Amino acid sequence: MGKSHLDIELKQLHDKTVELFKLVNSQLEKGYESLTKIDKNLALEIIEIEKRVNSYEIMIDRDCENIFALFNPLAIDLRFVLAVLKINTNLERTGDIAEGIAKFVKNVDANFDLDLLKQTRALEMFTAARNMMDHVLDAFVKEDADLARMIFTEDEILNEINKSANGVFAEYIRNNPDNIEQALYLLSIIRKLERVGDQAKNMAEEIVFYIEAKVLKHYEKIDPSVL
Repeated sequence: MGKSHLDIELKQLHDKTVELFKLVNSQLEKGYESLTKIDKNLALEIIEIEKRVNSYEIMIDRDCENIFALFNPLAIDLRFVLAVLKINTNLERTGDIAEGIAKFVKNVDANFDLDLLKQTRALEMFTAARNMMDHVLDAFVKEDADLARMIFTEDEILNEINKSANGVFAEYIRNNPDNIEQALYLLSIIRKLERVGDQAKNMAEEIVFYIEAKVLKHYEKIDPSVL
């Protein structure tokens, strides 16, 4: 028996979402490289590519609306389209974050102080954020709710670094008053990376909702052991 028109549309929606995932994750990869090398050309490339991210978001939104209007999907098909709608928004926001980091790299006057990078654990945080996004994509492609759940634990490292950031930066600025601008740029990058973790968690919730019909935010309030 051949695939229905709805099945074809859902497959195309899935594939476009994977393409957007890969594009956004590539933006984060380039962001890491541009930060470590202070590669302003690469930063400009990230900023330019953000237009493609925005185009994908608009296209996926439109495709979801068309599926609702033409096919009135039910059950797991409905959950899939609802999940993609929200994941699409999270991916666009993650693309915005990558662009914001690139703008900081473009504007900084010199390479970041290696001691500052080490003390703030900024590169460790960036790597953790990139890994989270790779794992979310993997969970989406494999339709693996257990893999999606791992994202919540991975986010703890981002939260830990973000929480300690104020004290670390305050101490650094006291000892390096001539490098305040760099410190403030890097603090802003850490704040943005923390938001990458939030977006990844939101997407992981949507994947579990789609696969298992569970709304995690509600379950967490009742009994975390059900996760």
